Amino acid sequence: MRCLIIDDEPAARDILRTYIKDTDELELIGECKDALEARSVLKENKVDLLFLDINMPRLSGIEFLKSLVHPPKVIFTTAYSEYALEGYDLDVVDYLLKPFSFDRFLKAVEKASRSLTDSNSADGYITIKADGKLFRVAFQDILFAESSGDYITVHTKEQKITFYQTLTEFCGQLPEDQFIRIHRSHLVSLGHIDFVEGNLVHIHKKQFPIGKSYREDFLRKYTA
Repeated sequence: MRCLIIDDEPAARDILRTYIKDTDELELIGECKDALEARSVLKENKVDLLFLDINMPRLSGIEFLKSLVHPPKVIFTTAYSEYALEGYDLDVVDYLLKPFSFDRFLKAVEKASRSLTDSNSADGYITIKADGKLFRVAFQDILFAESSGDYITVHTKEQKITFYQTLTEFCGQLPEDQFIRIHRSHLVSLGHIDFVEGNLVHIHKKQFPIGKSYREDFLRKYTA
């Protein structure tokens, strides 16, 4: 996740910078000492997550967030607990009360990651974390996925991505009208099936067996 720090206190920015550096799934693209400076950064950069202080001069974090038409995910950071309720009314991911520990910071980041994944799924793509990288993969590009133990390999025409997750969990993140599980080890895209012959599904010059317990559900969806 590409993140931006917005805080008028140098010490607070130092702590966040250190925490972000120690978190593999975060990439710091900048630091701003006030909301007006942050507005310029957002115009020129893609940002997934804001670490936004509430109490700042000229324009508060809450006022700044309300002014954004399409805001990134937001984690509020502040020393004032009375702002928490208003923050959640603005649909922020989390609220970190200063001073906060690294462990508490990581929990907030994990919530942001889940929230971003859910948003991406609604927009027609999924974000996959593999080998310390984040891959944004459109649903329409996924041909099939196969599992080996607790690892999954997702195949598109251009690449394959292997990452740690169960096939059941991954299946739950995909739209049901586009994908179906046909075997305990295989998930396929209905739109990319070339043909079905006997008990085999053919996709992109590969073939996959249909498990006995999955056959009825598969044929119902495929022939609908």
